[in-house]
Amino acid sequence: MSAKEYGIFLPIGNGGWMLSTTAPHPEASYAWNRRAALHAESIGLDFIMSMAKWRGFGGTTDHWGRSLESMTMMAALAEATTRIRIWATLHANVHNPAIAAKMLTTLQDVSGGRAGLNIVNGSYAGEFEQFGVWDPELSHADRYRMTELWTEAVCRLWTEPSVTMHTPYFDLVDCESRPHPASRPTLISAGKSEDARRFQARYADGAFLAAESLDEMRALSADVHARAKAHDRVCRTYSMLTVVQDETDALAAEKVKAWGAGLDRKALADMRRTWGVPESQARAWAEGAAGEAAFQTAYVAGCAATVTEHIEYIVREAELDGLMLIFPEYDEDMLLFGETVLPALRAHDEVASP
Repeated sequence: MSAKEYGIFLPIGNGGWMLSTTAPHPEASYAWNRRAALHAESIGLDFIMSMAKWRGFGGTTDHWGRSLESMTMMAALAEATTRIRIWATLHANVHNPAIAAKMLTTLQDVSGGRAGLNIVNGSYAGEFEQFGVWDPELSHADRYRMTELWTEAVCRLWTEPSVTMHTPYFDLVDCESRPHPASRPTLISAGKSEDARRFQARYADGAFLAAESLDEMRALSADVHARAKAHDRVCRTYSMLTVVQDETDALAAEKVKAWGAGLDRKALADMRRTWGVPESQARAWAEGAAGEAAFQTAYVAGCAATVTEHIEYIVREAELDGLMLIFPEYDEDMLLFGETVLPALRAHDEVASP
């Protein structure tokens, strides 16, 4: 395991992570994702991860209107790869824990012990209302209480002969799930709320965090590390970063400007609306947004030296254990990163390690 870990967020939904008519547009196809996974493994990245998405945001680009199912795709990628870790996503509010336990055991077997599970509990009501599994009566705290019980059930099913649990959210009666995985799959969780960080510290091996500033990211990362330590555990922290790389900083800046010019404002407004922002407010915000809003994460734009320096800085200053990287174009961009940036990051890790 590297001192710092770097992986990619696979483009499982069409458009990847760019809300733009002028940016590269990954398609939601297995061929596209398989190619990205093989590139990630070939250049020496540590993990690949895919989200679970059930409904898109429309707009000119039909952003994420087409998507693949995470667990199925990652099982195929486990067979296609040999070394890189395979992290899939499941919604605790969609999948019964007995079904989830069996699915992850299978993925762990297929991958030879490289499987991981990103546990989420649903935040965009529209995704789940369409197939009748959204409970508007459940508060944010209730959803995390459900997720805690769900995770406990999955972990017990991986180790115990049978499990009986009666909860407000699901029931298991003399429930068996064999065979057990030879080793426990890695558990990941994304979120930054108080409930999320409490869950991450108690159950997760890795936490994906988002923040509005470097200071906030540092505080969140330190908090998760401290909470996990209090439970005599280790939970590694990660954030996301989009990489826009070219031969010079100026050329990279031109890409950012060109892609921002194609900002899909309708999709941006629909995304905000799914977060609970009133429609009129979401539309007004999207109409006034700068072109940089086409990027769904923080980004770095520049030559290899600029990208390397920026990544080393934010990982160090925010006390992160790694990054999940996004590339607007997953073929040439990732290979360029593997040739010119990743070796420098690895060399830095070797020097910094005791």
